[in-house]
Amino acid sequence: MVLLDREEKSRSRQRLMLQAQDGDKQAFQLLFQDIGPVITSFVRRRVRDQADVEDVCQEALIAVYKSLRTYQPKRPFEPWLFAIVRNVTAEFLKRQHVRLVRQEPTENLPEVRVEDDSRLGLELSEAFADLSPNQLEALHLTKVLGLSIEEASQRAGVTAGSMKVRVHRAYESLKRSILR
Repeated sequence: MVLLDREEKSRSRQRLMLQAQDGDKQAFQLLFQDIGPVITSFVRRRVRDQADVEDVCQEALIAVYKSLRTYQPKRPFEPWLFAIVRNVTAEFLKRQHVRLVRQEPTENLPEVRVEDDSRLGLELSEAFADLSPNQLEALHLTKVLGLSIEEASQRAGVTAGSMKVRVHRAYESLKRSILR
């Protein structure tokens, strides 16, 4: 019974994909609603940080969209889909590894003494501690080093869209932390 359900699900995805290839926007939306959780589950098993999972899923959905025309209707849908998602995830993990290798360990950084141990300083420290490594990197590249989104995305090895999302999420996280 489960095998039949899977086969029917696969046939349904194939039909939606063919309709999407023919320009049917509603079929495209239905397909993406269906495969979104599948992609998220796949990525979540390979990527630890939730913000990174969201970024990788977005990149994967964009890659699927860009590869829409490469799908061959005579072939099963899922292997085509997972090949794309696997490649996007592998590229992300490779970029993350390179970035981690390049990062300077925090124990080598000089300690900065804060003259005023005010409540705001403590709140800021706590707010920055809540940011993910990717969000910290995005703020460092764009606000401390003053790089453009494009330059920062190239340096971090991510798309410009991902860099914008990381900066935005960092701002939102800081705002939520400080305004609590």
